[in-house]
Amino acid sequence: MTFYFIFADEERNTKKAKNRPSCLGYPVSIFFIVVNEFCERFSYYGMKAVLVLYFKYFIGWDNDLSTTIYHTFVALCYLTPILGAIIADSWLGKFKTIVYLSIVYTIGQVIMAISAIHDITDTNRDGTPDNMTFHTAMSMLGLILIALGTGGIKPCVAAFGGDQFEEHQEKQRSTFFSIFYLSINAGSLLSTLITPILRAQECGIYSKQSCFPLAFGVPAALMVVALIVFIAGHNMYIMESPKGNILLQVMKCIGFAIRNRFNHRSKQHPKREHWMDWAEEKYDKLLIAQVKMVLKVLFLYIPLPMFWALFDQQGSRWTLQATTMDGNFGAFIIQPDQMQIVNPILIVIMVPIMDSAVYPLIKKCGLNFTPLRRMTVGMLLASLAFVAAALLQIQIDRTVPNFPSSSQTQVKFLNLENTPVPVVVEGQEPFVVPGFNVSSHNGTSNSIKQFLKELLFYTDLISDVSFPRASFTIENEEGQTCHYILQLGFGSSYTVLIPNTFTFGESCTENIKAIQDINPNDIHMAWQVIQYFLMTCGEVVFSVTGLDFSYSQAPSNMKSVLQAGWLLTVAVGNIIVLIVAEAGSLPEQWAEYVLFACLLVAVSIIFAVMAYFYTYMDPAEIEAKFMELEPDDKKRKELEMMTKDNLAYVNNETSNNTDVKQTKI
Repeated sequence: MTFYFIFADEERNTKKAKNRPSCLGYPVSIFFIVVNEFCERFSYYGMKAVLVLYFKYFIGWDNDLSTTIYHTFVALCYLTPILGAIIADSWLGKFKTIVYLSIVYTIGQVIMAISAIHDITDTNRDGTPDNMTFHTAMSMLGLILIALGTGGIKPCVAAFGGDQFEEHQEKQRSTFFSIFYLSINAGSLLSTLITPILRAQECGIYSKQSCFPLAFGVPAALMVVALIVFIAGHNMYIMESPKGNILLQVMKCIGFAIRNRFNHRSKQHPKREHWMDWAEEKYDKLLIAQVKMVLKVLFLYIPLPMFWALFDQQGSRWTLQATTMDGNFGAFIIQPDQMQIVNPILIVIMVPIMDSAVYPLIKKCGLNFTPLRRMTVGMLLASLAFVAAALLQIQIDRTVPNFPSSSQTQVKFLNLENTPVPVVVEGQEPFVVPGFNVSSHNGTSNSIKQFLKELLFYTDLISDVSFPRASFTIENEEGQTCHYILQLGFGSSYTVLIPNTFTFGESCTENIKAIQDINPNDIHMAWQVIQYFLMTCGEVVFSVTGLDFSYSQAPSNMKSVLQAGWLLTVAVGNIIVLIVAEAGSLPEQWAEYVLFACLLVAVSIIFAVMAYFYTYMDPAEIEAKFMELEPDDKKRKELEMMTKDNLAYVNNETSNNTDVKQTKI
């Protein structure tokens, strides 16, 4: 089967609504779409869960650069939906767009998995890639393709699912969106739990290390499954031909108004009530009125990126913070990147509580908790989450010794042999520990101590994030080796003693002694639940309310425009993070948390003032007014006709306004 054959059927299937296979009143085609969405979301969130740790522990970047690249990737994922929507609506149609960009997406995931195989360039088999530029370039290429793929199909899949229903199937369409967003939650929840476990495994041909290839490979495999499943249902799909993109029309109208106003900027031209009125020479008044309503809401979006700047740091700064904490929960050990699962779990708990208990209670108390006030409270809760993160960071910093470098663990080697001992530390450059025999030294005790101090060979280690351990290999000139594994802990310091009685052989490790000079950090990861709880409460209040408000204030045929604007605020928020991280002017991490919290509080105040002066609109009433003024059949038809895309969004908001995960698709 070729793609040419598949796409040749698109026109034939455009109006094919009758005689399609169905199950329990639902078109069978939607099950292919739901399975596709589950696999795609598993692929995306699974890869994203371990991404920042891949940057730090495999590529070797510091926290700031890892955070910068992570948020650059997330920002790109939320910029490309605009491109995907334009391609689908104006050129290829939804089906072709999803298939083509899913192929790009799959290639990107495969490239990411390949980039994490350290043995590819480990020619000397010491556990360290000899050409890190290759791995970095491959991973950057993979991330760009993934961003194009996941962002490009983001506005298409849900709407394509809505296309599969006929007009009399409103109830089934509503249920479909419930199932659809349940698949999103299930995919993200399972992947956030599973991929850190896969990463924690050890794999490799020449040396065993954290299994990032497996952690990226499984999401890549799920993306292949998603693509195959989606294509498999092509004979059952209803495929709408491209009808033009309303976003482009809005942009052209705004552009013309700006150009026309600039060309008539002299005082001899009379002023108009609104600057968009300068578009009347080319566009009808109904469209201009609709654009005015959209711009009024988009103006309120200006402060919103600051919320996302804090929210998306759950996958970067907060994950890096978790690497400095104790994840021992008794019978099992929580990996740092698994702490992100707290967010979706709390969402499942908090959303029904807010809708069925908190909001009704506030209403009974006689408080006018308007949507914009809810969003303001959501911002303040997110700022409190970062205050909690800052307080936790201060406690972590108090328990961590000040090592000479930014390493997590320090190991000192003391070789009491007469000859130097070459040592290979897995994942690092080999080194030689100088030798010295204390018994052959005839000096005073003080001079012996001085010699011992000089002979201490320091190596600063970043302990393996999967297993708190380091693997050492001691060699001699004859090629004999002795492998020694040292269990580590964040913030700890050890002295490895190689005695003068050391001999190679099966029991060689029995002679090596490891002395713990500084105990590891004992601040438990469970303390992060506080900040996750506050952030999730903020997300539920801010995000769901924001989408519902946007829908209620948007013209009937411009829901997609505001959806694009909402996604753009997420992208800008991530850009803010990478700017702050790259600047790196704050010496302490807790200070950066406080900075973000203060910025969001300031933005919340600005947003509250803007909300105070905002006048709620009834778009339907405004549109009806213009219909009466211009009762042209064509304009009436344009107003009454709602595209399938917008219908999908309507059903999403009305039947699933309690599912916050929709903001992350």
